[in-house]
Amino acid sequence: MTAKNAHDDSPAHDVHSDDTGGDATALALKILVAGGFGVGKTTLVGAVSEIRPLRTEELLSEAGQGVDDTGGIDEKVTTTVAMDFGRITIRSGLSLYLFGTPGQDRFWFLWDELAQGALGAVVLADTRRLEDCFPAVDYFEHRHIPFVVAVNCFAGARRHGADDVLRALDLDAGTPVVLCDARERDSGKEVLIRLVEYAGRMHTARLLDSVR
Repeated sequence: MTAKNAHDDSPAHDVHSDDTGGDATALALKILVAGGFGVGKTTLVGAVSEIRPLRTEELLSEAGQGVDDTGGIDEKVTTTVAMDFGRITIRSGLSLYLFGTPGQDRFWFLWDELAQGALGAVVLADTRRLEDCFPAVDYFEHRHIPFVVAVNCFAGARRHGADDVLRALDLDAGTPVVLCDARERDSGKEVLIRLVEYAGRMHTARLLDSVR
């Protein structure tokens, strides 16, 4: 894998030899998976990754009590303290490198580094704690990074339609909102495909605007 410059916004490429002895170039895109604490970011990356995912989870401790809001997710016992990393091949010649961001406020200083060179982001949302995804939405909107909102449909949570979530989050018209199950690989893959398609349209539109 050719390393991307931290300040290079162009897609990364893998260069390898094909069966005919020539060089084949594969596109590798960087995607962020963000959202509030306990929303399912680590689960999504692990479910879709075709490699063993890199995780930086630590057990929740007494020191985090009063800081980490575990309301509604009492069963959660670990938290991501740096990032999750995984990879998925969408089709021949197109791979996505997934970087799951930490959800707590005190780790947000890592987001700027993780966001360098990203094509776009998935913002996971839990309708039981919808306000927890506001900071991620604001972050990507202010930095003009294309994103989709993926509503993780937890068991027992009230189901809301995509249009309801769009209005509740006051998203720009056209921002994709999709329902998913972060535990299911096919469901997560559909979210990623939707993001790649949307981000591609956004980047193309910006490129056209820049040359007019």
